[in-house]
Amino acid sequence: MNASNSLASTTSPQPTEPRRAARLVQSVSTLEGGGFPVRRPFPTPGFSHFDPFLLIDHLGPVQWPPGGPIGAPDHPHRGFETVTYVLAGENEHRDSFGNADVLQPGDVQWMTAGGGVIHSEMPTERFHREGGLQEGFQIWVNLPAVDKMMTPRYQTLRASDIPQATTADGRVRVRVIAGESLGKTARIDTRVPIQMLHFTVQPGGELLQSVPAEQSGLLYVFKGNATIGSDRRKVAEGQAALLGSGDSVHISVAADESGPAEILLLSGKPLHEPVARYGPFVMNTREEIEQAFRDYQSGRFGLIPPRT
Repeated sequence: MNASNSLASTTSPQPTEPRRAARLVQSVSTLEGGGFPVRRPFPTPGFSHFDPFLLIDHLGPVQWPPGGPIGAPDHPHRGFETVTYVLAGENEHRDSFGNADVLQPGDVQWMTAGGGVIHSEMPTERFHREGGLQEGFQIWVNLPAVDKMMTPRYQTLRASDIPQATTADGRVRVRVIAGESLGKTARIDTRVPIQMLHFTVQPGGELLQSVPAEQSGLLYVFKGNATIGSDRRKVAEGQAALLGSGDSVHISVAADESGPAEILLLSGKPLHEPVARYGPFVMNTREEIEQAFRDYQSGRFGLIPPRT
């Protein structure tokens, strides 16, 4: 029997070819920014990117003492988009185009660096003073060559603005950051066709999620254990499952698991373009990377305005 006949699924188009979990990737632990701990499925040695995605950093969870929280001071970007998704804690974002914002749990910032921007991502004064639990994601999404030098832009979604849905049995909840799931459509505008979905799956929960056939897809399990794909592959906390071909993916959590799984699904249409990257710059050629350094060093990215 086709799985789509027996499971909750997204609405249109009706999925017909479930994908398998073709490869499992174990995240590595490292330090980023000012020294905060992250788990990183990629880039790692031998696995540089997953077109169109360039990086997934899972910050924490880390319990900071008072005065302990750190972040990422002023730094430049060119040629891609950064997506910040806060699960716990507070971050203050400021950039050289004059944008300033505070992100709280559940908020998403989607920053298109385009031709060049300098920004900082730091704990708020209150969170730095008091400490507390911090967790979240930063994801880098590549831009096509035609958009790499576009004017930077900044989109913020508050937690209350992100569509949510639950399966009829209440065992699966989804937050639709980009794309579609369980009849809900995201409110973000992306330059590349993308899905970014946060699933919370209780023991015994399952669904069949549409993943457009033209998109590459992966699921990163950042809490608990899940079963992914038509081959029912076990995926443990800290692992990412890279999906094979098809137009949907089966997601479930065994009924005997002790708690829910938290899963981030990312899918996107590959660009199939050359990738030249160095630090905070991602372009198509080495010459463009060298130009990015010259532009940054000459001040063409601007400066983050002082606080008023």
